[in-house]
Amino acid sequence: MEDPLSGDLTSPATRTSSGLDTAVYDESVGIVDLVEAALTDFFASKRALVGALGGGYADAVDDLVAFVLRGGKRVRPAFAWTAWLGAGGDRRGPDAPAVLRACASLELIQACALIHDDIIDASVTRRGFPTVHVGFAERHRAQAWSGSASRFGESAAILLGDLALCWADDMMRDAGLDAPVSAGISPVWSAMRTEVLGGQLLDIEGEAGRDESVEAAMRVNRYKTAAYTVERPLQLGAVMAGAPDGLVESYRSFGTDIGVAFQLRDDLLGVFGDPAVTGKPSGDDIREGKRTVLMAVGMQRADQSRPDLAQLLRTTLGSEDLDEEQVHTIRTALTDLGAVDDVERRITELTERALATLASSDVESTAASRLRDMAVAATQRTY
Repeated sequence: MEDPLSGDLTSPATRTSSGLDTAVYDESVGIVDLVEAALTDFFASKRALVGALGGGYADAVDDLVAFVLRGGKRVRPAFAWTAWLGAGGDRRGPDAPAVLRACASLELIQACALIHDDIIDASVTRRGFPTVHVGFAERHRAQAWSGSASRFGESAAILLGDLALCWADDMMRDAGLDAPVSAGISPVWSAMRTEVLGGQLLDIEGEAGRDESVEAAMRVNRYKTAAYTVERPLQLGAVMAGAPDGLVESYRSFGTDIGVAFQLRDDLLGVFGDPAVTGKPSGDDIREGKRTVLMAVGMQRADQSRPDLAQLLRTTLGSEDLDEEQVHTIRTALTDLGAVDDVERRITELTERALATLASSDVESTAASRLRDMAVAATQRTY
């Protein structure tokens, strides 16, 4: 197996640092390839430091690298990069390589969030592969190491998630941005990290039954997903371009609405999605006890007209041993209660409002067109 920290991968996207700088100026190279090249260069820069620690650290970091480079739409860097272009950034300008590396660092925030989220939710698969903590537990068992395999897996994954968060800071700091630009984005970067962790805490409080209201579920969507997926990446891109306050606010308004709509779509896929497409077991959100907007609306409506269905939803939510027939019964209940239609309506309204905000903004026309396409793809996706 090729060493993912070597920086010598065979993908056309993989280049040396100077090659990456050249690629940024090549309009035929897409954002996904640029981000993966930037990440590969960054991982290669950490090779000596990681190797010097010895033991199993390098092997564990290889797992993190593989997880990050395994694929994905690179949604967060794409929003930040497009916002930078839309606010006056020049892909052919001298700042472009540094901005690209800064945008790519968002993938390490995402890696941290996903690894930790999978532990919290006890998820066993991610993108069709074993989750990081499950993979480490399997290695523990295969090697017949002492102690609890599951505890070892969770402990190792927590540390790798922490490392991804630390490396996100490193990659952003070392991106090569000018000092005034770095100072300008610092409070945005700080707020984004605080929000995503706060949103995760609100999420687990919801699962514990502290608040099952629609408002609480929407608040989780805003801070656990929308802020660091769309709103803050757009703001980062705008600030890096030196955008005026009015344009920054337009980006944030657009990003909040699209980010929440993105999560609402994810809520539907968590119950109705095809595992072959989503990479996660069917009905996983139900088994994990997710207090999503979909479930909150369903319970609210059931309380008003169908107490039998209200009891069904509350007693089955968070039951890990639900079979496919029971999941189907819950899906039918949510549909019959009108919860699915309600969430679809919310997605449509949020998307239309976001697109109206974008249309009335001063975003450069090509970037605005791209953002429209990204918004539709994010809110109508099936993955």
